[in-house]
Amino acid sequence: MEIAGVEFKTPLINASGPKDESFLELETLGKSQSAAIMMKSCTVNPRTGNVEPRFWTNGETAIQCMGLPNLGYKAYGEFIAELRKFNKPIIASVSGESPEENALMVKLFQEAGADLIEVNLSCPNIPGRPQVAYDLEQTEANLKAITGLGPVPIGLKLPPFYSQVHIKEYAEVLLKSEVRFISTINSIGNTLVIDPETERSVVKPNNGLGGLSGPFIKPVALSNVRMFYQAFRGEIQIFGVGGVNSGTDVLEFMLAGADAVQAGIVFWNEGPECFARISKEFDELLDRKGYMAARDLVGKLRDY
Repeated sequence: MEIAGVEFKTPLINASGPKDESFLELETLGKSQSAAIMMKSCTVNPRTGNVEPRFWTNGETAIQCMGLPNLGYKAYGEFIAELRKFNKPIIASVSGESPEENALMVKLFQEAGADLIEVNLSCPNIPGRPQVAYDLEQTEANLKAITGLGPVPIGLKLPPFYSQVHIKEYAEVLLKSEVRFISTINSIGNTLVIDPETERSVVKPNNGLGGLSGPFIKPVALSNVRMFYQAFRGEIQIFGVGGVNSGTDVLEFMLAGADAVQAGIVFWNEGPECFARISKEFDELLDRKGYMAARDLVGKLRDY
């Protein structure tokens, strides 16, 4: 498989967010069967993130309001040379507070030698900060700032969209840019889980609201992949994200139009062994269904 000319041994990698903040965590990903090392969405300055409790899971679904805890972009730039020993693509992810901050970080990762750069315009868990991707004017300002800074392909991490018209409009903006891929979807923001025993929300920051992840969001993620795939007409590639937990999930995302997928909450809950398990399930499913290669699935969802 490949995204923007970068080859992946399998279509399965980790999603930015869970267990990819420290160098030791990134080494763990390097040793795993994740086909790439996706780094934490970083900011210009290090962040400790939001107050605890900020993460809750029932072992499957999760709600979190982490607030982008990270070491700052310069640290991740320095990690790249050491992570090369794992011989797999390294993907930087940046989440600046302005187009200028995103441009500053993209430029560093261009020079540091990342294989792909994901610009996160969709973090829902920073109180007071809007999700930039929902504003076409702000999206265009960021696109102008982050493109043309070097040869490393640029992509966007997007929030869920709920309107086909909105997706078509957004896709047309991206098709006029140098964006080579998208990661869709980020967690569904502003969701609420209540503990009936304590009669409190399960997370504290942001008035108890957090981003929902896991299998419950997969239908939304699949629909966004499908609609963007149709709107892109093969010109921009897609990482499918949201509820990937099995080989069957990988197959479904690829049928919808994803070129590769990212796993998040299953990695948090199960550890790095999830990549070997899911890849094995996917390979067995391909064999059973008679597909010669994973790429043969992409966009092949059958119409009624």
